[in-house]
Amino acid sequence: MRRSGSEGMRSEGMRSEGMRGERQSLTVLITAFREAGTIGRALEAFLGQVPADAEILVVCPDVETTAVIQQYAACHPQIRHAPDPGKGKPAALNIGLQAARGEIVVFSDGDVYVGDGALAALLAPFADPQTGAVTGQPVSLSPRGTRLGYWSHLLVGGAHRERLAREAAGEFLLCSGYLFAVRKRLLIAAGGEMARGDDVTRATAVPRHPAPTTLPTRITHHASRAKSPIPEDALAEDAVISHMIAQQAYRIRYAPEAKVYVKYPDTYADWLRQKVRSAGGYAQEYVQSSPYRMRSAGREARRGTIFALKFAQSPRELWWTLLLFLARLHLWLLVFWQVKVRQRPLPELWQRVESTK
Repeated sequence: MRRSGSEGMRSEGMRSEGMRGERQSLTVLITAFREAGTIGRALEAFLGQVPADAEILVVCPDVETTAVIQQYAACHPQIRHAPDPGKGKPAALNIGLQAARGEIVVFSDGDVYVGDGALAALLAPFADPQTGAVTGQPVSLSPRGTRLGYWSHLLVGGAHRERLAREAAGEFLLCSGYLFAVRKRLLIAAGGEMARGDDVTRATAVPRHPAPTTLPTRITHHASRAKSPIPEDALAEDAVISHMIAQQAYRIRYAPEAKVYVKYPDTYADWLRQKVRSAGGYAQEYVQSSPYRMRSAGREARRGTIFALKFAQSPRELWWTLLLFLARLHLWLLVFWQVKVRQRPLPELWQRVESTK
C-alpha cells in the first residue's frame, strides 16, 4: 500500500504541468457503499498519481468498506474517511463537498479505477480560467463477446464520440459520474455557502507512520449552517452538477486521456436498475428546466441509430444492436412511468447493482 518516492516525484510533476503554476489545492472525493472488494484498487490507482499535498477523501457508510479505508489510511496520511448516514449518493457527495479542502474536487466511485496518467489529463484543462469542469472517459471492462458486455462497449463508444464532437465545437457536454473534476467554488455558488468538515475523521487504525501534525484528527461543524449544493433526491447527480456549471457560463471540457475503467451490469435486470436511475435523472426538473441539452430519448434516436448500426462487426453483434434498440425503448417507457407518472422517490429507484462489483 506504500507509494514509492519515484511515484511521488511523478505526482509533483503532474501538478506543475496540469495546473501550470496555479497551485490549486486538490481533493479526490470517492463515494462507496459495500465495496470492500474494490475500494483498494480504486485508492491505489489514485495514490500513484496525486501530489503530496492533495487529499483522498472517501465517504462511505458501511463497516466493511470503512475497515479497508482505515488500512490504507494507516499507510497514507493523505487518505481520510467521512462517515455517511446512508441516505444515498447525493447526500454522500454533499458530505464530501463540505469536508473537502481542495479548490479542485475530483469525483469518482469505489467500484471503478482510473488509468495511468488519468489525473494529469483531467486537471490540465483547468489552466484555462473559463473551464469549470472536466470529465474523463469511461472504458468498459465487460467482455464484448456477451450481449450485455457488447451493449456497454457500444454505449460508452457512442458517449465518447458525442463528447469528442462537442468538445471540438465548444458545446455543452455532460460529465460522467465515474470520473470528473469541478471547481468547488462553483458548486458552492450554486448551492449556497457550505461549512467545512462533517464529522470527518482520520482512520482509527494505528498508522505505521505518524500523521502530519497539520492534519486535525477530527473536523466538525454545525451541519445546520450548511446548504447542500446537490439536491438529495437527484437521480443523476453528474447531470445536475454539469448543468450547475454550464448555467454559470463556465465550460465543461472532455479529457479522453483521463480513462476510468468500469465493470457494467451483466444481467438485464441489473442493467435496467442502473439505467432507469441514471436516465430518470434527465426527466427530473433540475435538468428539464435547464436550457442546455445533450441527452434525451429523441436525441438518442436521431443521433445514435446510425452509429450503433455501424458499430456492429458481425451478424451476432448486429442482432444485439437491434435488441438494444428495444431495450432502450423499454428503458425510456419505464423512466416515464416510474419518474414522471408514479414519481417514485430516490430510495426506491436507487437500488444496488450487484453485477457491477
